[in-house]
Formats: sequence, C-alpha cells, structure tokens
Amino acid sequence: MVGRAGSVGHVGRRVLRSGIGVAAAICLGFAAVPAQAEALPEALAKAYQSNPQLNAERARQRATDENVPQALAGYRPQIVASLSAGLQSVRDLLPNNTIQTANLKPWTIGITVTQTLFNGFKTANSVRVAEFQVRAGREALRNVGQGVLLDAVTAYTNVLANQSLVEAQRTNVTFLRETLGIVQKRLNAGDVTPTDTAQAEARLNRGLADLNSAEVNFAISQATYAQVIGNPPSRLSPAEPVDRYLPRSRDEATGLAFKSHPAVLAAGFDVDVATTSINVAESSLLPTITLQGNASRSRDSDPTLGTFATDQASVIGQMTAPIYDGGTAASQTRQAKEISAQSRLVLDQVRNQARTAATGAWVAHEGAKIAVSASESEVRAAGVALQGVQKEATGGQRTTIDVLNSQQELTSAKARLIGAQRDRVIASYTLLSAIGKLDVKTLGLNTPDYLPEVHYHQVRDAWHGLRTPSGQ
Repeated sequence: MVGRAGSVGHVGRRVLRSGIGVAAAICLGFAAVPAQAEALPEALAKAYQSNPQLNAERARQRATDENVPQALAGYRPQIVASLSAGLQSVRDLLPNNTIQTANLKPWTIGITVTQTLFNGFKTANSVRVAEFQVRAGREALRNVGQGVLLDAVTAYTNVLANQSLVEAQRTNVTFLRETLGIVQKRLNAGDVTPTDTAQAEARLNRGLADLNSAEVNFAISQATYAQVIGNPPSRLSPAEPVDRYLPRSRDEATGLAFKSHPAVLAAGFDVDVATTSINVAESSLLPTITLQGNASRSRDSDPTLGTFATDQASVIGQMTAPIYDGGTAASQTRQAKEISAQSRLVLDQVRNQARTAATGAWVAHEGAKIAVSASESEVRAAGVALQGVQKEATGGQRTTIDVLNSQQELTSAKARLIGAQRDRVIASYTLLSAIGKLDVKTLGLNTPDYLPEVHYHQVRDAWHGLRTPSGQ
C-alpha cells in the first residue's frame, strides 16, 4: 500500500506544481502577456471602425439626415420647364367647296415658377419633425455603438477565457494519462486491483471529453471574435475592468441611466417627433397661398390663323382653403394625437427599462467582484488540498481515487476562476453601457470618433446635387 501511495504521490506532486502554476497565471489575468499582443482597446477600436452593423447604422443615420433638406424644400420655389412639339395634318373645307390641306409643325416652350407663401405652417413643422428625427437617430446610433463595443468586449474576453480553459484541461488530461499509465503498471505487478485502473481510465475519458468541449468553445469564440472585431484573434493580452469610469453607488448608476442613456434620449426625441406631427396633420385644415409665375412661347404655321406666334407671361396669386375632404385630415390629426400618447408611454417604459438594466448591471458587477475573490480562494484551497491528499497518499492514508478527485476539484476551481474573471470584465463594461457611457471618448480609444453632425451640416442646406458627401 505504501508503494502504491508513493507512485500516486509522485504524479500528484507533478500535477500540483503545474496546477498551482496555472492557477497563479489565471489570477494574474488569464495568461502572461505575449510580445506584440493585441490589447482590448485596440480590438475595440477595430470594431468601432469596421463593424458591419455599426457602419450600416451610420448609413441609416445619413439617410435620416436627408429628411431635413427635403422638409426645407417647402420654403424654396419649384421650377418646371415644359416643351411640346409635333406634326399636325390639317384638312379645311372652304366656303367655295374647295379643300385646303397643310402639314403643320407647332411647338410650345414654357417655364413655370411656383412659390408657396403659406401652407398652414406645414413646412415649418415638417422641418422640426425632420430635425427631431435626426436627433433621435443620433441617439439610436450611439446606442448601437454601445452594443457593438460591448459585443467586442464579450468576444475578446471569451477568447481569452476559452483559451485558458483549453490549457487547464490539457494539463488535466496530461496528469490523468500519467496516472493511468502508472496504475496499469502497478496492476501488472499485482499491487492494485482492476478497479483502480477502471477509475483512472474513466477519469481520463472524462477529461478528454472536457478538453474537446473546451476546444469547441474556443473555436466558436474565435469565429465570433472575427465576426465582431473584423479579423481573427492572434495573441491577446489580459483584459482589465473599467472600474475607474463607473459610478460609485447604485443610486448614481440608476440616475445616470434614467437621464442620459441613449435609448432614453432617443425615446424623448420620438415624443417630440410625434407631438410636432400633430401640427403637420392640422396644417391640412388651413388655407394655402401660392404665387405662380409663367412664361411661354408658341409657334403655329396654320395659314388659317391670324397669328403664327404667341409669347405669354403671367404672375398669379392663388389661395385655396379646404372645406370638406371626406374627413381625411381630421382622421390624420386624431391618429397623430394617439401616436403622441403612445410615444409618451414608450418613453416611460424605456426609462423603467434603463433603470432596471442599470440596477441589474450594478448588482452583477458587485457580484462579479465577490465571485473572483471567492474563486481565487477556492483555487488556492484546492491546491493546498491536493498537496495534502498527495502527502496522505504517500503515507498510505489515501487511494488513487482520492488523488483523482482532488485533481478534478482543482481543475473545476480553475475553470470557475477563469469564468469569474471573464464575467468581472464583462460586468464592468455592461455597467458602463447601462449608464450610457460606453463610447470612444470615455474609453479614450485610439480611433477618430464618428461625428454624425458632420454629414448633417454637409447636406442640410444643399439645394441641388446627386452625389453624397462621400462622392457616391
């Protein structure tokens, strides 16, 4: 029995040294920092620049900007040119019963300029609606940016965590293989029973299955990383929480989320859009005043006419007032009022959701701190326990299964620590997102911040042109 315990103890000392070494590396941040490793801020900058979802949202916002010049067009004159020309065959019967025929080529050219002077304030309110839509879209874009950065943090930390899990499982499999080899030799020597061999073999197969699962998860996390960041992961450096940017209390977190989260601000602007749309609908019930100028020239070669050319010019003022349109404008006004009421209820809902999300993020962040501390203590205790089991096995007080179980507990403790450290980083960024501060400026990323107002000012007062500011 002493010889058996001594053999197991030799293996136990080897795995203890490797297990404690891996645990120490995990506690320092998943793994050692390799040369020229890609840090989390660099990955976030790449995602901010090239993520398809975020770029698509930016394109949507640029399209929303065009609502403003379209609304402003109501202040500007409308100019229409016209040209008509053709062939005309004429057959005239004269009083003396003679017939006169002619082939004519009449043509007319003209230009009409129409300027709206008053349309029930529809243009002014339409411009306000368009500007509120732009501001709501900017907040929606900022919210999508937060989501993309949080996805990038999650993808980055998942790669680190799964890579560490693979290394921990490989260490475990190495130990189990060595243990099985020693037990089989001792079985041949008659020192142990087949039960010991079966236990070691079962534990090895379990370790191989765990290693396979860890490798699968690692491959999936690498693919997700490439999707979110834009390139496959190479060597990644440890990720750190962003506690320095976080609020100091739960009340401060919920207050910031309630007031400044982009989803809340976007919903507030949606209320402004809906409220102003009521005025747009009511404008259809008011009179419209327009001024129209027209100039034309026509030519006609009909010999029976007294004139062969006509030049005309006119300036006409017109006022139209709706009397009854079948109830369309009234229905549209009532509809706009209901939509306004709905948008206010949605704003209340979004505020409550933001407050709840901030509370949840705060609690999860505090819990993640405790989980990391507890997992670190568990790894240290599991290492000490493995060392104690190994010593007791040397004295014949422990069996092979005791050492195997102690090793399994250490491996499980390391896996929980890896997960806790990953959750700790993600929780800090989640809380930063919940208060609406997960952006390039707050994080100080080395990338230009996308400023949607630049495109807005480029197109707002554009009177003509088909090309976008980007040249397309």
